[in-house]
Amino acid sequence: MRLFILGLGYSARHFARKFAGSFSHVAGTVRDPNTRDDLAGIELHGFAGGRPADATVDRIREADILLVSIPPASTGDPALAVLGDVLAAGRRKVVYLSTIGVYGDHTGGWVDESTPPQSSLDRARMRVAAEQAWTETAHGDVAILRLAGIYGPGRNALVTLQNGTARRIIKPGQVFNRIHVDDIASAIMAAINRKSGGTWNVCDDEPAPPQDVITYAAGLMGVAPPAEEAFATAEMSAMARSFYASSARVSNAKLKLELGVTLTYPTYRHGLDALWRDDKTILPPRK
Repeated sequence: MRLFILGLGYSARHFARKFAGSFSHVAGTVRDPNTRDDLAGIELHGFAGGRPADATVDRIREADILLVSIPPASTGDPALAVLGDVLAAGRRKVVYLSTIGVYGDHTGGWVDESTPPQSSLDRARMRVAAEQAWTETAHGDVAILRLAGIYGPGRNALVTLQNGTARRIIKPGQVFNRIHVDDIASAIMAAINRKSGGTWNVCDDEPAPPQDVITYAAGLMGVAPPAEEAFATAEMSAMARSFYASSARVSNAKLKLELGVTLTYPTYRHGLDALWRDDKTILPPRK
């Protein structure tokens, strides 16, 4: 199988590094290949929104699997806007990385893939439109993976505590859903191996208040957690505040049942325990 990745972001890079050996060829796009020296083994192509080079178009046309992790823009999906003719002409498996943010606010109640998207945020509505557009372009052979909040090496509560940016924002009743990047990679591979398309939530077993994650990470590091801050009065950017507009517990039952994914990190505690043990860049506090 030949894999082409549209958008070598955090999750897609991790997938490529973990499963590159499953493919006969791996290529993907970054904004500027000349600035990237951290993607050994992946053939890099430039893509910044305009029509890419002919060599890039040829690689996409040849691909058996297309992994899409480029977010939509206000004008629609950037890749479909300039490559729609190429993508519609061939038959290939498409895995599209979306977000559980499409579900919107359910005041902490449970949702699953049968729950209609209802987010009031523009970025979530653009995601739904992109999901539909890719489904039509791929003639239905598309796996839509709705990802929860992503964490993993270099991107977790231990790191934010170490660099002093961790905060404990308290909004009563607020829960967030999370997923370790290793488990995202496993979900992508399971979706590739499934013969038919569909939609799956990719999240762990335990939605939890965000302050609990910071407190647990602080305990691992042996440091005091940051002081609690009331959401109503906390200084936050508009983007950061918007994440607190939705609270829902997202079910991963379909991910396990249909894709057969067994989570390596079923809760944030499992994930943080492993990161604290294995990530040598996270230093314990000085005595």
